[in-house]
Amino acid sequence: MKKILMVVLIAGFLWTGALPAVASGGQPVMSADEALQKLQAGNGRYVAGKPKHLNQDRKRRAETVAKGQHPFATVLACSDSREAVEILFDQGIGDIFVVRVAGNVADVDEIGSMEYGVDHLVTPLLVVLGHTHCGAVTAVAQGAQLHGNIPALVDNIIPAVKKAREANPGISEKDLIYQAIKANVWQSIEDLLTKSQAARELVTKGNLKIIGAVYDLESGKIDWMGSHPAQAKLIAVSQSPAPPAAPEAKPEEKAPAAPGK
Repeated sequence: MKKILMVVLIAGFLWTGALPAVASGGQPVMSADEALQKLQAGNGRYVAGKPKHLNQDRKRRAETVAKGQHPFATVLACSDSREAVEILFDQGIGDIFVVRVAGNVADVDEIGSMEYGVDHLVTPLLVVLGHTHCGAVTAVAQGAQLHGNIPALVDNIIPAVKKAREANPGISEKDLIYQAIKANVWQSIEDLLTKSQAARELVTKGNLKIIGAVYDLESGKIDWMGSHPAQAKLIAVSQSPAPPAAPEAKPEEKAPAAPGK
């Protein structure tokens, strides 16, 4: 079912005339470092209370319809209404390809959407953006009773909370939640790198930079965490050929039935 949804999603993007954010020769319109600097500058304006509100007018809408979208960054963020991605980076229409889901987890749909951003739209930068006071991470850390489809949604967060506990024995619950939020950013990057061949190849070729970050709901500032500390190892392990499968055991041959039986 999820594969069908992704086909429909991509078909929808193509139908709207979306074009890759590339210059001649199929290269990104800016480098990953330039894209990061643009996000950092925008967040600085937002925190200072001096946003420029660029690319948010009728002219920009018309331009992106006529020429397609050309985002310079892909961002995986939480669905939390307080983490409005374009606002906190002071960007406008067509600037950021945003994927939002509770807990900023990287499962099938989210990874497929990010692949569209980095592979088809050729954004040179991908940011996995967590945030303080994340309800999804808090629920997992506190062992809250969850209902409906939410348990299946947040199960990606369980390994992050476990890693945070193991790395910080005796830590207070408040501090554990913050460490788990950071660990969950790393977990989403790990899930992306281990499950997306497209992302691995782009990183290996130097055409994509993936970094983690945490948004502070109170100050509005971004804590930039950089690349996953084990990125090279994750890529190497994921690209290693799988060991050959063991030969299937043949069923034992039945002895011929005795005459007359």
